[in-house]
This record gives sequence, structure tokens and C-alpha cells, in this order.
Amino acid sequence: MTISRKLRKRRSPEQTIRKTRAADRVLAQGCDVSAVSRPLNFTEATYYRWRKQSGGLNAWDAKKRKYMKKLPAETELEKTVLRELAEGNF
Repeated sequence: MTISRKLRKRRSPEQTIRKTRAADRVLAQGCDVSAVSRPLNFTEATYYRWRKQSGGLNAWDAKKRKYMKKLPAETELEKTVLRELAEGNF
């Protein structure tokens, strides 16, 4: 593992969307991306990557997407528990 991977911060999708929206507001006033990203603690490349990933999502959409990914796993767990109860393996 390289040093840069160890130092990388993990942010939730909601946090990245909030930071990109804040950067977009400042960019609309005429600043450049490098000047905007520095105070918000991310690089210019990170800004463009986040914009590509999030597209037009807002924080609520990101939370909903995260919940929808968890939903199938939870239903599979419930099915397994119900099968075991039906078979009498408790």
C-alpha cells in the first residue's frame, strides 16, 4: 500500500456532495477550481471526480441510493431466517 492511500480520507457521499455544492457556489462567482478546492480540503482532481460521480444528485438522493443498496441484503437475511424457522432449525 502506498503512502498516499494510507493518508486518503474517506468521506460519505453526502459529505462529498455538500462540498461540491459549496465549491459550485464559489465557482459561480468567478473563482477558479484550484482556489476553491484548497480551503475546502480537496484537490482539483478530486473535485472533478466527485462531479463525475455525483452528477446532479443532492445529499438526499445520495442517502436514498445508499439505503436502496442495503435493502436487498436485508431482505435476503429475512428470507433466510424465515426458512430456518419454517424448517424448525432454531
